[in-house]
Amino acid sequence: MANFVTRTRGRNQLHWTDWVSYAYLLAGLVVMFGPVLWLVMSSFKTESALSQFPPSFLPYSQKEVVVAGFDTPLPLFLAKDESGQTRELAQVRRIGIMATMVDPAAPQTEIKVNINDRQPLNELKFASGNYTELFGKFAFGTYLWNSVFITVVATILTLLFNSMAAFALSKYQFTGQKTVFVLIIATLMIPPTIILVPAFLVISQLHLLNNLWGVILPAVATPTGVFLLRQYMLTIPDELLEAARMDNASEWRIYWKIILPLAAPAMAVLAIFSFMWRWNDFLWPLIVLSKSENFTLQLALNAFQGELNTQWHYLLAMTVITLIPITLVFTFLQKYITTGIASAGVK
Repeated sequence: MANFVTRTRGRNQLHWTDWVSYAYLLAGLVVMFGPVLWLVMSSFKTESALSQFPPSFLPYSQKEVVVAGFDTPLPLFLAKDESGQTRELAQVRRIGIMATMVDPAAPQTEIKVNINDRQPLNELKFASGNYTELFGKFAFGTYLWNSVFITVVATILTLLFNSMAAFALSKYQFTGQKTVFVLIIATLMIPPTIILVPAFLVISQLHLLNNLWGVILPAVATPTGVFLLRQYMLTIPDELLEAARMDNASEWRIYWKIILPLAAPAMAVLAIFSFMWRWNDFLWPLIVLSKSENFTLQLALNAFQGELNTQWHYLLAMTVITLIPITLVFTFLQKYITTGIASAGVK
């Protein structure tokens, strides 16, 4: 990887095309990862720091000082006093455009300062409490378990049902085979929002409302997964299956011992897609689940957004936590994406 990134067109010096290439790659890196880094840095800001304008990339927060005679620390400002001298003063209170301030070394004397004649003193400070306080705000472990259970079980069932359907559509010849495949692919043209009401009625009749299985079952078979796996399984030679049948191998054994191992790259790609779909799903769990003990992490994020107030510092920290599993799964399985997708279209 290092040799690929550092190799240049010129032998002893960088060619102008090398500069263009590096500038293009750097711009792409900033566009792709810049918002993510901004999200991570913002998750360490205090609630007051998030409301500052202009916003800053690093988590700066206003300095505070403990002043004798006051129960809570007071914010520090660089302000001009009545004599025109610039001093570090602590704000006691503010009424309109006038702020009452004191010198931390001599808090007995109050100084009136116009808010336009002061500037807040900031310091680099990571508000780790945004993460640690989350566990006291709600049952984080319960929501995490619900999300993990739904995502893992739904992904396993998706791989099982989609691979079985793809195996039948790619290796068996039967009447209406192409019609069935076309009908499955045609469902991609139906927006998911159209089937929300029928799906809700079915889940209600099965008494799966407020049940994690009510979130899992409706989406275990996906046309995208069937198409991806079928196209990949078409590249597996039929002679392997015929040789296995001559050795008296059952169809289930052929599927389990031959098809699945050879289709591992495509299965890994579908596993990544399924994991992301289920982990980030919000609308369907919102419809099916109404009891807080069954909420997923995505629904728990909505708890920080009220009608009149939004706790952005907790919301951003929770968003970063929900991104970690997706990042880990993609990191460990991303090498299969190119192989699986490229091979899925080759017969």
